[in-house]
Amino acid sequence: MPRVAIPRAMIQVTGDIELAEEELQFRFVLASGPGGQNVNKVASAAQLRFDTASAALPDPVRARLRALAGRRLTREGEIVITAKSYRTRERNRHDAIERLLSLIRQAARPPRTRKKTRPPRASKERRLQEKRTRSRRLDARRTPND
Repeated sequence: MPRVAIPRAMIQVTGDIELAEEELQFRFVLASGPGGQNVNKVASAAQLRFDTASAALPDPVRARLRALAGRRLTREGEIVITAKSYRTRERNRHDAIERLLSLIRQAARPPRTRKKTRPPRASKERRLQEKRTRSRRLDARRTPND
């Protein structure tokens, strides 16, 4: 029997960044929130785990992603996103994926470089004038030395 290659599902993040669906690990847990008594019986909250170390991301994007993740980043380098806003597993799963993609898109944008600027002459002059005024005010408060 010939081997048939199974196409991997890819998620397009940006123009040049794609994630394989196998890189996303889901676990469904009990959630609070909308759902009434159903919430006590059905594990509908989606917990998404994404390993930043093994992901096919450029190094600068990976570094910015880890910085942006904040407390969602574990010691092992995994980002954990819990989605529990909706009543169904599928909607919570989709919400978790969208939140991860949003985070990666934000990390994919390189930070703007700072342009050096010089303060205008008028602002320098105002600062020096304020210093002179403050100095005179403090001198006036001193007790005179006879």
